[in-house]
Amino acid sequence: MTDKVAKSDEDWKKTLTPEQYEITRKKGTERAFTGKYHDCHTAGTYKCVCCGAELFSSDTKFDSGSGWPSFWQPLSENQVATETDQAHGMVRTEVVCKSCGAHLGHVFEDGPKPTNLRYCINSASLDLDEKK
Repeated sequence: MTDKVAKSDEDWKKTLTPEQYEITRKKGTERAFTGKYHDCHTAGTYKCVCCGAELFSSDTKFDSGSGWPSFWQPLSENQVATETDQAHGMVRTEVVCKSCGAHLGHVFEDGPKPTNLRYCINSASLDLDEKK
């Protein structure tokens, strides 16, 4: 079980950049091919920018051609949750951090084996802890 991180809106604004705040707390999306991790091949663990929870491993990252960092599975099912997103006239599956509720991106069922999933995640919602 993960500990829940709760902060006020003002506290989030103090600790996040405007882009990080818009994406993680207001469910925004960065433009395709603009995020710092969309073409990153560095080994390590991707953590939630809001609370530091470990979310994805570089071992499951792949080039989906979508313009966002994509992973075929989370590091642990205990760290991410999914919710139905009906915004913008579409029905999608939103991915959120279980610890703090940060919007991370969306998951689609068009990924590679073995899961056939594509976790399409905003770079602004992640921090990469590089392997040494």
